[in-house]
Amino acid sequence: MEVLVVGGSGFIGTHLCDELQSRGHSVTAMSRSPGSENLPDGVETAVGDVTDYESLTEAFDGKDVVVNLVALSPLFEPKGGNKMHDIVHWQGTENVVKAAEANDVSRLVQMSALGADTEGDTAYIRSKGHAEHAVESSGLDWVIFRPSVVFGDGGEFVSFTKRLKGMFAPGVPLYPLPGNGKTRFQPIWVGDLVPMLADAVEDDDHVGKTYTIGGPEKLDLRQITEMVYDAEGKSISIVPLPMALAGVGLSVLGAVPGFPMGKDQYRSLKFDNTTDDNDVGAFGVEVDSMKTLRTYLSERP
Repeated sequence: MEVLVVGGSGFIGTHLCDELQSRGHSVTAMSRSPGSENLPDGVETAVGDVTDYESLTEAFDGKDVVVNLVALSPLFEPKGGNKMHDIVHWQGTENVVKAAEANDVSRLVQMSALGADTEGDTAYIRSKGHAEHAVESSGLDWVIFRPSVVFGDGGEFVSFTKRLKGMFAPGVPLYPLPGNGKTRFQPIWVGDLVPMLADAVEDDDHVGKTYTIGGPEKLDLRQITEMVYDAEGKSISIVPLPMALAGVGLSVLGAVPGFPMGKDQYRSLKFDNTTDDNDVGAFGVEVDSMKTLRTYLSERP
């Protein structure tokens, strides 16, 4: 099949392009400024910006399936403020749907997020909910994925824990974590996720379904932070930072140019990013066979 991966030069995109090509598909990676250095040989590139409909149409022509992976980070406030979530996720997805329909693309695989909800607590979650609605309302054969946080080579989740220390306690041996690091995640390895995405590209049985996807463990931020530093042979002293105090700090620091977090990201740390309804079994995956974060960290050079 001819597959276009929108956001194909990003973290998940490069892994997915590799997986799709290994299965014999003709793959094109689209982004605003695609580079081939991180893509496997033979993957084509195309320039396109989901916020600009006219920039998309040429690359969509002749494609059988489009995978939309374009996303801003939920962990850090985007340049331009949280309004960018609506522009990139919601309006961007509407443009992807429009371009797919105009070019007779048969299937759209949409990357959403765990907890996506038009009435959600953060701009990120609300925009992902509106994006899902745009996909579901289309005339396309669609598949939606709602993963928890994704880790792996090239990802930002592991480094996020270190950036938190740099934000709240630079230059000191203590590590204050908002809410004592009780926010829970269900991190999934990119190497476990991308074969499921590729299956959704190929298999008609997944059409019209929304899959909630998580990793094999539910870990709180404190456990994750300790794992990251332990894997590097470092010890840290974690101290609790009450959520109210963290919120005040982020409200003040969020107004400082260049500071990566704001009120919306603080709110995201107040609720868990986990699921009790893990749909990995729909892809023939057993939870016990999935890679844990600790295993991944122990294997890194």
